[in-house]
Amino acid sequence: MVCFRLSPVPSSGLILFCLVLGAVQSYALELNLTDSGKATCLYAKWQMNFTIYYATTSNTTESVTISDLGTVTYNGSTCGDDENGPRIAVQFRSGFSWTANFTKAASTYSIDSISFSYNTSDNTTFPDAKDKGVVTFHDRVAVRIPLNEIFRCNSLSTLEDHDVVQNYWNVLVQAFVPNGTVSTKEYLCDKDNTSTTVSPIIHTTVPSPTTIPTPKEKPEIGNYSVSNGNGTCLLATMGLQLNITQDKVSSVININPSTTDFTGSCHSQTALLRLNSSTIKHLDFVFAMKNENRFYLKGVDISMYLANGSVFSIANNNLSYWDAPLGSSYMCNKEQTVSVSGAFQINTFDLRVQPFNVKEGKYSTAQDCSADGDNFLVPIVVGAALAGVLILVLLAYFIGLKRHHAGYEQF
Repeated sequence: MVCFRLSPVPSSGLILFCLVLGAVQSYALELNLTDSGKATCLYAKWQMNFTIYYATTSNTTESVTISDLGTVTYNGSTCGDDENGPRIAVQFRSGFSWTANFTKAASTYSIDSISFSYNTSDNTTFPDAKDKGVVTFHDRVAVRIPLNEIFRCNSLSTLEDHDVVQNYWNVLVQAFVPNGTVSTKEYLCDKDNTSTTVSPIIHTTVPSPTTIPTPKEKPEIGNYSVSNGNGTCLLATMGLQLNITQDKVSSVININPSTTDFTGSCHSQTALLRLNSSTIKHLDFVFAMKNENRFYLKGVDISMYLANGSVFSIANNNLSYWDAPLGSSYMCNKEQTVSVSGAFQINTFDLRVQPFNVKEGKYSTAQDCSADGDNFLVPIVVGAALAGVLILVLLAYFIGLKRHHAGYEQF
């Protein structure tokens, strides 16, 4: 644990910041805020990540997931005063800031609101962004907690506001700490009260070798579609099987279409299919055009929480799968694997997709994935046939030549 002690801030007293570094599945951030008498006034541990969607100058939609916050500062965090309540203020990476405000009532205190800001002028994080400048989102949370109790929520909590998805988990916080002593009495969030999953366990022993996942049966085939003002603009039929590796433990998860919701969007150059369920906050398939005459799967972005309460998030916007001509659909009945990262792959079964130029809500003529293999075999087959013909011609020639010489020898 690395702690930073800063000089007193007006109306807030002395501030002590602690950041836990490098702990796997542990709290990413830890804050101990003290007053002028060095007594704790606010204590918090939590993990969070963000997925941001933005428009580009080429009128496409891109996404970026912020999981690694990098170097973190806490300028503006305060114990509060008679007019303003406590506040946690976090700054990270280039132009990102996050703030949580707390209020107090007679017998309760509240996590009142959360603000999140980012700057699309950062070309490294938001390459080719169409709109430049600071974007800020405010969300009223209004989570009420009894005074003198600490709030715990290991389950995933999500705030969605237009182009931003905020994920929080492993939250432990108490504001208005009395007498500088953090309470041991916990007030659980609703999800933790009803959850049957086990809270994350931090192992201190050496991790065991990678666990081989138990093979699962073939997933059910789901039918998904996206519509806009002109009708259906995207069609997808597929069975999906997720392969996830986290902390050297692998798991296989089949997506159940009957418990999965879907939505998305269609644009001139890109299309998005988003799946979500009780465990999958979002699984995005991003399609794009290539050379104005073909389409392909460009990106996959997933955020979900696992059985142990931890959150798994991966995004890759540099893929190249499911390539087919515009005006057609892509089909592959055999099992295929989309490798998003070393820790995440998607197996697809009985796949058919058409993200552009859908007419009357029906698939167009399909390009089968087996065509690629057939195209490779054609020159081999033709070459083998020609070689066979050549051999037959040569054999016939030598046999005829031998008979011709035998005829001369008889005279």
